[in-house]
Amino acid sequence: MVLRVGIAGYGLAGRVFHAPLLKGVGFDVVGVLTTNSERKASAVSDFPAIKVVESIEQLLELDLDLLIVASPNSVHASQAIAGLKAGVPVVVDKPMGRSLKETEEIIQASKQFNTPVTTFFNRKWDSDALTIKKVISDGVIGKIFRLESRFERFREAINPGSWRENQDASEGGGILLDLQPHLLSTALDWFGPAELVSSSINSIRGGVDDDSVLVLKHASGVDSYLSGSAIIGSPGPRIRLIGDKGALIINDLDPQEAILRNGVYPKGGVWEQSTKSKAFIHRGDEVTEYQSVDGNYAQFYVQVKEALSGGSWPVTTDEALSVAKIIELARLNSIR
Repeated sequence: MVLRVGIAGYGLAGRVFHAPLLKGVGFDVVGVLTTNSERKASAVSDFPAIKVVESIEQLLELDLDLLIVASPNSVHASQAIAGLKAGVPVVVDKPMGRSLKETEEIIQASKQFNTPVTTFFNRKWDSDALTIKKVISDGVIGKIFRLESRFERFREAINPGSWRENQDASEGGGILLDLQPHLLSTALDWFGPAELVSSSINSIRGGVDDDSVLVLKHASGVDSYLSGSAIIGSPGPRIRLIGDKGALIINDLDPQEAILRNGVYPKGGVWEQSTKSKAFIHRGDEVTEYQSVDGNYAQFYVQVKEALSGGSWPVTTDEALSVAKIIELARLNSIR
């Protein structure tokens, strides 16, 4: 049976990430919610038989097996709860909610209406994320005690067309909500539960927060330094993972986003080209290349499909809550 999916929102998240991954894994994208004329045209171009609607109520009338909430953060909670109330399982793009309160409300609605919800922490299926799991398993750098994980770029000016860079935090904008969910979800996945030790959240360009560093202490003993910034003139390596027998360095971003932006999708849930990030083991002056693992975001939706038949969801509500709690505390610390 082909599962019917509706996507709320058809911007970067909806069109570039969710739609091609759903198509690649074999879902039938039957409906899109958008009021933007260009995005309406894009949806029809991508899926000629699609129904384009202008309200969440209309989208939920399309006999859906799954709802994807890929709208701006300001409506994540209202649209997710509408889907859950209608009995439709929901995938919410990150962050699940703008705040801990909204995240808890979505999860409570899932329990109340006995309908599952998950969130799109896709970076757990980056090449670097899967390579780190291999490094941990292999023990190649010994006892790991520090992680440095970054999403850093340099944009001198605020993009006037980006809601993420112009809406304040209460509306869902800012780097803390945009990039830290990726960094936090992966760090917690690799090294387990953690407490926030310190946080620095800044607005360097005078608008919404555009620079953040969070420091975590994991119960496993690892310290994580997580940097998300739009205003770093010299971005650091994507990953520096340090153990007592060496360090893993990954300089480049996982290539999947660039591939998806070029209109290519993983047919049958499998990429036809390499999706590896180059990885190196450093031991002082000695540097050797380490065999990295191909990334595959399609695995998220492979697991969603299995979950709809009774399997486990790819991201648990506990994971979403853990990320939301740390972000909430970081925000509170920054305004004291």
